[in-house]
Amino acid sequence: MADPRVAVVMITHNRREEVDLALGRLERLPEQPRVVLVDNGSTDGTAAMVRARHAATCLVTPGVNLGAVGRNLGVALTDAPYVAFCDDDTWWEPGSLTRAADVLDRHPRLAVVTADIRVEPGDREDPICEEMRRSPLPRTPGVPGHPLLSFLAGASVVRRAAFEAAGGFSPRLWLGGEEELLASDLARDGWQMAYLPELRIHHQPSVGREPHLRRRHGIRNTLWFTWLRRPAARALVRTVRLAASVPRDRVSLAGFLDAARGIPWVVVERRVVPPEVEAGYRLLEESQRHSRARRYVS
Repeated sequence: MADPRVAVVMITHNRREEVDLALGRLERLPEQPRVVLVDNGSTDGTAAMVRARHAATCLVTPGVNLGAVGRNLGVALTDAPYVAFCDDDTWWEPGSLTRAADVLDRHPRLAVVTADIRVEPGDREDPICEEMRRSPLPRTPGVPGHPLLSFLAGASVVRRAAFEAAGGFSPRLWLGGEEELLASDLARDGWQMAYLPELRIHHQPSVGREPHLRRRHGIRNTLWFTWLRRPAARALVRTVRLAASVPRDRVSLAGFLDAARGIPWVVVERRVVPPEVEAGYRLLEESQRHSRARRYVS
């Protein structure tokens, strides 16, 4: 049966064929969610294809590539209490959206639930799932799943009220690890996040990716988040460790230079997290250092 509790927001840029396939899969879900697609300035005819083949989809065309901020636009056009994010190269397994809504209904302080990610072809578990499953963060009695201090936007369902209260995704970060800053602000406000293996999403990485640009933005955004929210001593430690772990090439150098250009606004907007949130980050440091899913390579 249709489940009006969950809407789906997807962002895309110049991936017409993949969007066509992704929307078709969403249309076949038993939950029949309202779908909002934000076309981030595509020039390959994506918008025309959606109007012709997926008339039920709410299409938003800002005319420029807004990156993750496109999701903010999509959320603003929904009235469902929960919003599932979906990329144009991912698809939710039937029933997962209803299960997510059931959990969020039962736990009003839970802001985000992240699904188990299966990489296609081959139905392989994404390495990040092992890291989330082994989270060293203390569990809150009665809250299901494995506690998190960040999430994966393309594989998560969020509580719309919490997302909007925290301000959504930052326009400064654009795209690439943009979730960490938003998750930090959710945690500051007392919200909880969890990895729920019983939810499932499939991911077949697009051939249209720009790996060097993603790595550059990932390095920049990691540094910006670190200096915006972590105490100076821990921020310095993470910066040194990041510099030692990335490839020594022009892409990595560009990421560090991009981060340095943001120093003036980072200083102005810096707000260190409360001690209890920082304690969680300290617990996660070791597992993140050895994570197979956190390597800045391209």
